[in-house]
Amino acid sequence: MQSDIKASVFVAADSPDTVVNHRARLRGVSYISKSSAGSIVFKDGASGATLLELKTPAAVGQLDVIIPDQGILFSNQIHCTLTNVTAVTVFHS
Repeated sequence: MQSDIKASVFVAADSPDTVVNHRARLRGVSYISKSSAGSIVFKDGASGATLLELKTPAAVGQLDVIIPDQGILFSNQIHCTLTNVTAVTVFHS
């Protein structure tokens, strides 16, 4: 199934908060890590289930995560919490 992909940028100063405020499929993530190990947690809404948790390395750098097939469906909204991560770009449809 083909669909238009959108990108939303989310920075540490806004964490935790909603990145996409509607039903969406998470297709990929690009993030900038800090010198300490951290994590990126994606929930289906602020109090919903955790659908993806990424552990980040203890190294400054930019990394990409591609989510296979149709991505991860967030029925309500994509909510994100960043720990020791500078910023994240979320690719969704």
